[in-house]
Amino acid sequence: MNDVIVVASGKGGTGKSTVCICLSVALIKQGKKVLLIDCDCGMRGLDIMLDMEQDLLFDASDAVCGNCTFQEAIYQSRNNQNLYLMAAPFDTENELSPSVFKQLVRAVKGSFDFVIIDSPAGIGSGFVTAAAPADSALIVTNAEPTSVRGGVKVRQKLEAMGIENIRLVINRFDRKVFRKLGFYRDLDEVIDATQTRLIALVPFDIRISVIMQRGAAGLDPDAINPVFDCLALRLEGERIPLLFKG
Repeated sequence: MNDVIVVASGKGGTGKSTVCICLSVALIKQGKKVLLIDCDCGMRGLDIMLDMEQDLLFDASDAVCGNCTFQEAIYQSRNNQNLYLMAAPFDTENELSPSVFKQLVRAVKGSFDFVIIDSPAGIGSGFVTAAAPADSALIVTNAEPTSVRGGVKVRQKLEAMGIENIRLVINRFDRKVFRKLGFYRDLDEVIDATQTRLIALVPFDIRISVIMQRGAAGLDPDAINPVFDCLALRLEGERIPLLFKG
């Protein structure tokens, strides 16, 4: 299959990295082998969320500079047998160019069913690098105007880069809060504003944030909301209803 998916957001704080990990755990539950690539150069966090911070000796920049082989920069998750991580460089001056990163992904993707790339927020140079090798994209937003506007900017940039398979994930959704704030009449208005087809509606769940910050992602796969199981199946082309459980 070798699908390469970039997960992006127009602004920080949408829970994009959490979506990357929860989706990856859902995919490996379905028997897939997944490589997560952190592209948030200088601000990487997937290693902490996966309790792999102490395991890493090399990152993506080491691989392309010849300090290690490409495979030596890929680390297996302690808690997830078929989940692997390639870390972003700690220093922003080591940020990879889009062409180099594209070559890197092309060299390693054959060993995996899915490559999921965690893009830095916004549409700067780091985003362009993260999106360069992608076959498809997930835009993560919250149901609030600034997040939605950022999502539109991301979509426009992705389309300009030639990526056409783009889907929307509305994350951290709380129906009561949504109605109380009154930014939008309903969810359809949010979806219309983003100009992107919805693939997942993820409920707000403080337990997920706690799991991630403790580095416990994957220790209890059943703790991951079933919405992500649904998202994983829909990404594989399964025609199943949109699930919202929260």
